[in-house]
Amino acid sequence: MITGESGTGKELLARLLHEQSERQGSNFVPINCAAIPKDLLESELFGHRKGAFTGAVADRVGRFELAHGGTIFLDEIGDMSLDMQVKLLRVLQERTIDPIGGTKQVNVDVRVVAATHRDLESEIAAGRFREDLYYRLNVLPIVTPALRERAEDVPELLAFFAHKHAPYGKPPITFEADFLEALVQYAWPGNVRELSNLVARFSTLYAGQRLDLRAIPPTLLPKGLVSAQADLQARAPLLATLEITPPPEVAAELANEPPDEEENDVESIIMLAQGMPALPPEGLSLKERMAQIERSIIEQALQRNSGNVSRTAKLLNLQRTTLIEKINKYALRGVA
Repeated sequence: MITGESGTGKELLARLLHEQSERQGSNFVPINCAAIPKDLLESELFGHRKGAFTGAVADRVGRFELAHGGTIFLDEIGDMSLDMQVKLLRVLQERTIDPIGGTKQVNVDVRVVAATHRDLESEIAAGRFREDLYYRLNVLPIVTPALRERAEDVPELLAFFAHKHAPYGKPPITFEADFLEALVQYAWPGNVRELSNLVARFSTLYAGQRLDLRAIPPTLLPKGLVSAQADLQARAPLLATLEITPPPEVAAELANEPPDEEENDVESIIMLAQGMPALPPEGLSLKERMAQIERSIIEQALQRNSGNVSRTAKLLNLQRTTLIEKINKYALRGVA
C-alpha cells in the first residue's frame, strides 16, 4: 500500500517495485479506480463475456487477468465504491476472478500494489472504506513524502528535469541563485509533478537560458512564487530580460509585412486598465514599467485567443501589423 499526496510519484514507485522484482518479465497493469465509472469498473478489473450486458459484443479480458504473473497497480483505491470493495476483497482472498456473464472462475496470480492520497483510516471511520479490505491491502505500507518535506531534493530534481525537458540541440535551463532559493522555499502543492511541469514550461519558452525570477511573467509562475518575485523585484529591480524566439509563422509575417506607422494610445489604455501601481521607495523606470504592462496585456490576449494574431488584434483594437511588431518586440508567441 503506497500512500502520499498527488504528484509524489506513487505510480513511479509501483513501477520500480515491479521492474526490480522477479515478476519483471510479466505485465505491469495500472488502473485508476477514480477515473472509471463504478458501473464499468467491474468489467475493467475482471472482464466480461460476450452478451453479458447490452454492448458486450465480444469477450473482454480484465486487468487482473492481463496482469497474471505480474503486477496490478490499483491507483486511487480510496475512491472505489463499497460494493466494488467487497468484490475486490473476495478476489484477494480467493485469488480467482468471476468475469461478468461467465460460468467459470479464472485463477490469477498477481501482486497487488494499491495507492491513494486519502487517509484510509479516516475513510474507515466515516464508513467509506472497508476495514477488512484495508488490512488485506496494507501488508507492506510505503509513504511517499510531500516535496515540501524534502526541500533539499529540489535542486537535484530541477537539474534532472531540466536535462529531461531540454529541447533537442539546446542545453538545459539553469536558475539564478535567487530563483533557486525561491524554488527551494516554495511549498509545491502539486509536488514533483508540478515541478516537472514548471521546468517543462520554462524549457519550452526559454530554451538553454539562465533564468532570473524577475524576468518571468507572473502568469507563467505558480501563485506561491509571485509574491517571492515581487519581494525580489523590490530589493533588486530587473536589469536583464529573457528572450523568446518567435515561432516561424510570425517571423515570416514580419519579414513580408512592412511596419505600421499608425499612432495609438494603447499605453494609456493599459495603464488605466491596470490601475496606478505602487511606487517603490527607490523609484522605477516608467518606460520599462509601461512596456511590462503592455507585454502582459498582449500576452493575456494571445492566450485568450489561442495565439491567433488576427483575433487578438481585434480584441486589443490594434492593426494586425502593429500587433505583430509588438509580438516580435516582446518575444511572445502567436499563430497566423
